[in-house]
Amino acid sequence: MFFVSDALLDQILTDDIPYGDATTALFGIEKIPGIVRCRPKAETTIAGVALAERLFARVGLQTTLFHEEGDTVAAGTVILEGRGPAGAIHAVYKTAQNILEYASGIATRTHQMVEEARAGNPLCRVAVTRKHFPGTKTLSLYAAMSGGAVVHRMGLSESVLVFDQHRVFIPDFEKRLTEAKKADPERKIAVETADIREGLAFAAAGADIIQCEKFSVEALSEFVSQAKREFPPLIISAAGGINAANARAYAQTGVDFLVTTWPYFGKPADVKMQILAEDS
Repeated sequence: MFFVSDALLDQILTDDIPYGDATTALFGIEKIPGIVRCRPKAETTIAGVALAERLFARVGLQTTLFHEEGDTVAAGTVILEGRGPAGAIHAVYKTAQNILEYASGIATRTHQMVEEARAGNPLCRVAVTRKHFPGTKTLSLYAAMSGGAVVHRMGLSESVLVFDQHRVFIPDFEKRLTEAKKADPERKIAVETADIREGLAFAAAGADIIQCEKFSVEALSEFVSQAKREFPPLIISAAGGINAANARAYAQTGVDFLVTTWPYFGKPADVKMQILAEDS
């Protein structure tokens, strides 16, 4: 389970309604009973519906959840319903819609990429990076995981990944890599490379994971074949420009996982928030 705090949801909601709803107050409709139903307008892999339900409950709506995170539903399917006073519905529905649309857009793209990768290699995983829009880490990762991805890195603190930008400060890198493995034997070390021979040298020096940056499919296939033969425990990832259109081809090389930012950037899902007076 990916933890999303009440504090975060409250902050998002308060951003939209810091001092009440002027429109519902002016027209005196706050207490009129109503219904809000959430329906994607196209086939969608859902993310954020459990968060939307929690938001509905925060303002006192009675909720019915019809689908779970990660479900792929047909156009027009009701995924969530809330019942209660119009004031509560109007206080929350747009915030819930924003979360549903942005998160489901990410989840839908992630699901597409996961399906393509699995078609090429059932054991290949899709891993999303930390290169999401600043300030959206929790919701972006939540959405991608709902779509079937794993998290490549949440940040700098929990994993070691050595880039060229690190190695410019480390003249004798292979020696230092071997020393680093001894200094912290419990921690896996990943090293990025753009060259087959360099990647093999890093594996020989003790790297646990080789991240192949912008390899062609042909070069990656050659590297995977040789590296897995010489270093059977080695984990190999592919990164750089990988998306749903080429995920199958990259997965077919035998790589262990595909590193991507692609699901984060694209059109949100379109989720209709149908609002009715309860007696209509």
